[in-house]
Amino acid sequence: MGWISALAVYFIIWWTSLFVILPLGHRSQIENDDVTLGTDHGAPSEARMVRKFVQTTLLASVIFAAFYLVTQVWGLSPDDFPNFIPGN
Repeated sequence: MGWISALAVYFIIWWTSLFVILPLGHRSQIENDDVTLGTDHGAPSEARMVRKFVQTTLLASVIFAAFYLVTQVWGLSPDDFPNFIPGN
């Protein structure tokens, strides 16, 4: 795998991980009794995006390391697993 392909795979994993991390620890404006006029009541009262980006980067790095280990070091691919389609 070239470095451009690795960067593309990491970006896809990072972006998917972001949607896993975003709802964790979310407290809405209603839950904190701090509704700002003109905003949605379900919007977070404190977004903490830097913290979420760091958590996303850590999670994506672990997932990418596992992906790299399985595909590049051990040499496994989807073709190495048996086909479990019922009726065939």
